[in-house]
Amino acid sequence: MITIINYGSGNINAISNIYEKLNIGFRIANTPKEVLGAEKLFLPGVGAFDETMLLLINKGFKEVLDEEVLKNKVPILGICVGMQVLGNSSEEGELPGLGYINGVVKKFDESLIKGKPKLPHMGWNTIQEKSKTSLLNGIDLEIGFYFLHSYYFGCLNISDVVATTQYGQEFASVVCNSNIYGVQFHPEKSHSNGVNLLKNFANL
Repeated sequence: MITIINYGSGNINAISNIYEKLNIGFRIANTPKEVLGAEKLFLPGVGAFDETMLLLINKGFKEVLDEEVLKNKVPILGICVGMQVLGNSSEEGELPGLGYINGVVKKFDESLIKGKPKLPHMGWNTIQEKSKTSLLNGIDLEIGFYFLHSYYFGCLNISDVVATTQYGQEFASVVCNSNIYGVQFHPEKSHSNGVNLLKNFANL
């Protein structure tokens, strides 16, 4: 059973539609109480870092996430900004992140990017696997995934980087530390690769 956290940010309907078509059980947690006892947690994210953290804090989700993820070791997958807030901080804002994976979210260096518009990094791009994880089973690396972001996750520990992508520079597009997973791209917009990744997370 996948518990999708509905804190007010992210494409909840697109994710739930995919799990429904896959016949994989899910529930949408609209309150922190509904997160308790989760088997797996899904943290969507669209928008800015501070805005996302404020929503998680003010709606009471951060405290229960700390309990489930850090103490009870429930697997969690964050996507896009939901991945970025897994880190310690961001150049985009002033608030601390969840701090689940050591990293600082940084803005792309536009001087390294060819062509215009330079930001956001938008559209399909490939990923390069750095370490094996069942999260990427059956993924066509040459097709890749759909991205939409201007900031990237700068991992402080190279061992947490599962896959990277090139956009002017190499950046972490998939991260993992123990039960904590993050992907910078949007699986719900990535056709068969996205569907396979969401299925893989359910089967971890």
